[in-house]
Amino acid sequence: MSIKLFDSELKVMNVLWEKGDLTAKEIVGILHDEIGWNKNTTYTVIKKCIGKGAIKRSEPNFLCTALIKKQEVQEHETTELIDKVFDGSADLLFSAILNRKDLSKEQIQRLKDIINGME
Repeated sequence: MSIKLFDSELKVMNVLWEKGDLTAKEIVGILHDEIGWNKNTTYTVIKKCIGKGAIKRSEPNFLCTALIKKQEVQEHETTELIDKVFDGSADLLFSAILNRKDLSKEQIQRLKDIINGME
């Protein structure tokens, strides 16, 4: 995946991933209620996503469809984080996560289950 999405664009994409295809007007309403964005801000960000190929616009009513999957973005962003912050080392990222003092017992168990599932 070669599309780089910024935080504002991810907000729009998250709405589409969660709700499915929506009109731009529906996205405006959701983001206004959730984070206080106005109509112009939302339309500008939607148009940026369209320009990057992350969203397809169709008629009627400016219907927006996500063209990329959330998992693709997560994988790309994770790889970028590992490369940028942890010098390409996934084990350093994992160590940083495990060394967080605020992990719950449930979170720790889920991480153990993930590791055990890989073996």
